[in-house]
Amino acid sequence: MSTEIKVPVLPESVSDATIATWHKKPGDTVSRDENLVDLETDKVVLEVPSPVDGVLKEIKFDSGATVTSEQVLAIVEAGAAAEKPKDDAKSKSDAKADKKNDEATTAEAKPVQAKAEAAKPASKSAAGNDLPPGARFTAAKEGIDPSQVEGTGRRGAVTKEDLLNYAKNAGVGKAGGNRAEERVPMTRMRARIAERLMLSKNSTAMLTSSNEVNMKAVMDMRKAQGEAFKNAYGIKLGFMSFFVKAAANALQRYPLVNASVDGNDIIYHGYSDISIAVSTDKGLVTPVLRNAESMGFAEVEQAIDGYAKAAREGGLKLEDLQGGTFTITNGGTFGSLFSTPIINPPQSAILGMHAIKERAIVENGQVVAAPMMYIALSYDHRIIDGKDAVLFLVDIKNQLENPHRMLLGM
Repeated sequence: MSTEIKVPVLPESVSDATIATWHKKPGDTVSRDENLVDLETDKVVLEVPSPVDGVLKEIKFDSGATVTSEQVLAIVEAGAAAEKPKDDAKSKSDAKADKKNDEATTAEAKPVQAKAEAAKPASKSAAGNDLPPGARFTAAKEGIDPSQVEGTGRRGAVTKEDLLNYAKNAGVGKAGGNRAEERVPMTRMRARIAERLMLSKNSTAMLTSSNEVNMKAVMDMRKAQGEAFKNAYGIKLGFMSFFVKAAANALQRYPLVNASVDGNDIIYHGYSDISIAVSTDKGLVTPVLRNAESMGFAEVEQAIDGYAKAAREGGLKLEDLQGGTFTITNGGTFGSLFSTPIINPPQSAILGMHAIKERAIVENGQVVAAPMMYIALSYDHRIIDGKDAVLFLVDIKNQLENPHRMLLGM
């Protein structure tokens, strides 16, 4: 029985999708729930599994094609088996004779074999046909054969980072000073990110205020309670949960920072749905922690860990990314000392975390070294005055420097 494989029903905010990668070709055996194809939308990559065991009989659209909700992508013949290659007509005696002949001519064949291998066309991997654009460019630039590189990406795919690490560790340099160039279209996700960044720049009166936080109290608490926390909840106590809780508390006290603009109206949100910026190979995504004001530290850490794993494996759902009243981004993960983050419309503010560095500060008249972090708040000056933005940052600073206040909801 033939079974149609269709595009999943897409949300109203997503009009279509692009076929990114087929993982099977016509004639291949497929198993129930096995992923057949990846569909890329503006926000996430969707997997389309087979609903039955059988054989992939027909593919309706090639990679790169644009499809819409419930369009037929492929046909699977349920219960069928892939065709087996025909048996070799040679008898066992013929096989033995061939083996002897092969052994007798091995030495003579080696030079010929070497020439033949050199004349073979590059493999699909080596040619870069299956590589993401950034990785393909890096392979050409560094003169690396991707088939020689162990991939750490999704399903063993070779990433740009794999190629750079290979070049660094294996001592591979640029092939003869190769000045390669490659023009590739943006992925849908990257194009959407670019569109939203320009929207933010052109539609908000963005301004950034900053402050610095002494992270010693948070670090001491993590050191003292980290092991017990992990034993109790099965998750590491990170820095992000402190910032999420501090932000959620401050948003309740400064509701304009949690508001959004709709024409000439201001929409106040009585909840804190905090978007957390997560970096992926395809770009930055911002899954949402809903009702963060009512979440505990463990719930925050577990939710962030789940989102991070889903983002790396391409398992984020569209609903995970929709909504959000405020965003937190952590450039310190990559070593950023300071930045001015860009607002994520229609939100009105975004908090930027940065690297923790020991710096000299004055405490009680004495110069001491302390683990300090710069924090930055970019905000829409149309509705948030500088006073509210600064007081919001000071509120977060006070909570982080006195973390017991968060436990008491202060």
